[in-house]
Amino acid sequence: MPTLNLTPHERSDLRAAAHALRPVVLIGDNGLTEAVLKEISVHLQAHQLIKIRVAGDDREARLQMLEHICQTLDAAAVHHLGKILTIYRPNPERPHVLGAPEQPTRAVRKPSEPYTPKKLAAAGVNRTRSSERARRAEMRTERSSNQEEKTSAAARSVQKFNAVKPAASRSATRRPGSAMSLRAGARRGPSSGKR
Repeated sequence: MPTLNLTPHERSDLRAAAHALRPVVLIGDNGLTEAVLKEISVHLQAHQLIKIRVAGDDREARLQMLEHICQTLDAAAVHHLGKILTIYRPNPERPHVLGAPEQPTRAVRKPSEPYTPKKLAAAGVNRTRSSERARRAEMRTERSSNQEEKTSAAARSVQKFNAVKPAASRSATRRPGSAMSLRAGARRGPSSGKR
């Protein structure tokens, strides 16, 4: 039987799907026997994508076992990492391991159509070119009226500020010297002198 060939993209997706799996078949010291091959076939029939743990330390022997399993059971080698072998064989009677390929859910709009945010689209609001123009014109008039209110409020506050003058001069409330010298003087107090 020929081995199943996978594209690099399929192999990558299967490797990602197998990440959370645990080995279901253990190949012990006796090696790859008929009973082990039958067990692997049963698990491939049920799960399509499985991991196998090999007990031996010889890397070449593990690679040969992987090739023999794939040729004998018409499976594809997905990944070989350390003592763990990951293999895949599709089963037309069961749903695909990766699920059905998803159709793109992104909405396609024409460049001339205005953008409708997701929240508005979920609420059932559709924007058209004429409604968008009306909304923009309304925003412009609102901005200009807000701007006029702000400028008039600013002018009133300037007038208030100019109308109110401080009664006392500021120099009368200040003490001469810097903040540091004032602190030092306060610490020494009037009774302490130089020693």
